[in-house]
Amino acid sequence: MCTFITDEGIGAAELGRAVEERGLESLFVAEHSHIPASRETPFPPGGELPGKYYRTLDPFVALSAAAAVTHRILVGTGIALLIQRDAIMVAKESASLDHVSGGRFVLGVGSGWNREEMRNHGTDPTSRVALLGEQVSAIKRIWTREQAEFHGEFVDFDPVYSWPKPVQRPHIPVWLGGEVPTVLDRVMDYGDGWFPRWSGAPEPLATRIAELRKRCVQAGRARMPVSVFGVPPKAADVEAAAGLDVERLLILLPTLPRDESLRRLDDIAAMARTAEEG
Repeated sequence: MCTFITDEGIGAAELGRAVEERGLESLFVAEHSHIPASRETPFPPGGELPGKYYRTLDPFVALSAAAAVTHRILVGTGIALLIQRDAIMVAKESASLDHVSGGRFVLGVGSGWNREEMRNHGTDPTSRVALLGEQVSAIKRIWTREQAEFHGEFVDFDPVYSWPKPVQRPHIPVWLGGEVPTVLDRVMDYGDGWFPRWSGAPEPLATRIAELRKRCVQAGRARMPVSVFGVPPKAADVEAAAGLDVERLLILLPTLPRDESLRRLDDIAAMARTAEEG
């Protein structure tokens, strides 16, 4: 499942335990560092920006709390706005969370949509995709080398030492979010999986997934995992998404107070079991 963890909803630790107790496989959480008051960039789905976007907890802190009280579930960012973060610090935070969780962390990343939010972090929206590629490459270098250095247009550092290294080998998987026409180029270039959003119709997504499978075969690469996130907690959507050639579905848990969140989670677990049996 995936969700926005906020200061007004169920706590991260209790949610992590509840996800694991119900037999679900994973918990992924969203991120926004802040929402600029200007609200110049339109909300992509249209309409007003939901309140949960204003109140998200830091995903690495929230997932550490969930990981500390669970033993089995994957914990991941869905997605981390990497272009608004420092690559060296993300390498450290991710590797630390991989240790806390015993090798259960997945780093889902994307380039975001809120241009004012990016600018407040010193990121030029027009070059954010190129920045994202350099950041992922630099982070993987830090994870996999005792002494790492990187020299790019946007990320540049001389040899450094950084521990801990991830528990997972060769490194923590990095899944790339996005649905633009060129996203599969980036997935093939520096990703370890694709993390598209559910659009409400399986056919367009099925075509893109088939394209990714074909490109992996042509490149002599292993099957690239695909995880569809943001599937509404409705039986029709879950059933339709379950027919895709993917490794997992992440069903969206609405951001609600504790008791209502647990009731909705019961419904999600039931839908997940039905989809698996089907």
